[in-house]
Amino acid sequence: MMALSFPLVSFLDALGQFLQPSTLGEVVLNGLAKGALFVMIAGGLTLIFGLMGVLNFAHGSLTMFGAYTGGLLLVLAVSQGTGPTARLAYFFVAVVVVFGLLAALGGVVEVALIRPLYDRPPIYQILLTFGLTLVLDELARIAVGFYGLQPISDWQAALGTKPGFLSSSYEFLGIGTTGLALFEILFGVVTVAAIWGFLTRTRYGLVVRAGSEDAEMTEALGIDVRRVFTTVFALGAGIAGVAGLLLAWDPKWGASVPLAAETLLPAFVVVIIGGLGTFRGTVYAALLVGLVDATMTWWFVNVVEFSGLPEMTVFLILVLVLVVKPQGLFGVAEVGGH
Repeated sequence: MMALSFPLVSFLDALGQFLQPSTLGEVVLNGLAKGALFVMIAGGLTLIFGLMGVLNFAHGSLTMFGAYTGGLLLVLAVSQGTGPTARLAYFFVAVVVVFGLLAALGGVVEVALIRPLYDRPPIYQILLTFGLTLVLDELARIAVGFYGLQPISDWQAALGTKPGFLSSSYEFLGIGTTGLALFEILFGVVTVAAIWGFLTRTRYGLVVRAGSEDAEMTEALGIDVRRVFTTVFALGAGIAGVAGLLLAWDPKWGASVPLAAETLLPAFVVVIIGGLGTFRGTVYAALLVGLVDATMTWWFVNVVEFSGLPEMTVFLILVLVLVVKPQGLFGVAEVGGH
């Protein structure tokens, strides 16, 4: 009995520590920050698949390109004595530039490579985008190696452009957190609001949704559906690039060539859990995965001391959702009306 009671007592002690307001609040804030990152990473993917039916395996590579491109802009702009306000201003300038560059790249990819495959089975699009990600990753590895950077490690120069107040710890409503976590939450909220507003409150968003629901009827009304799909793919690529720029400041991610694979997997997990074809599902799924990941990270770091297990629990959520509700939390019967 004593051998059995000791783990039970340890578990109860750990549970009591976890339920303390400061600890629970810290876990929730970390979970919201992770959820904001996940919705940033998966937002462009669900936009492309939900409205176009294109499963873009090159999404992670676009995120990685955004991290390197934005990181390069920040490294060139930020000097040793640049103040925190100026660094933050340079970041938002880099957001605009990275979004524009990646959106242009996405538009070219859609017109030149994906558009000819719309009338073919989805496996053609999957193979094309998978081959594209191999090409893009190898190009990035060649470029990084040419400039003497280590492709499998985080780019320290880009991490060093972050304002000091984002690395500092703060007391937020009596809860310990970092400035970067709060910034990521705020940035994620703004991103979700912008995408949601574009799709539901703008005329072009109405055209986008109409084209995804019934492409033939939309074309009969005189709307160029092909141009609409190009715009959607460009927006998705631009969002992926901006997500990469934000990750370049996060020491848990950083700009590196493996970032492409590291972001593609959670992006697919979030999109599948939320339900293919629904942006609302992606937002809820990102919050769910972020909170669960933060909770399991606390338990497996502070109690079990096995830091690799939290990642496994995310996939357990995926398996559970697929067993209980195969279409995802907010999934629809069909996506990509074309």
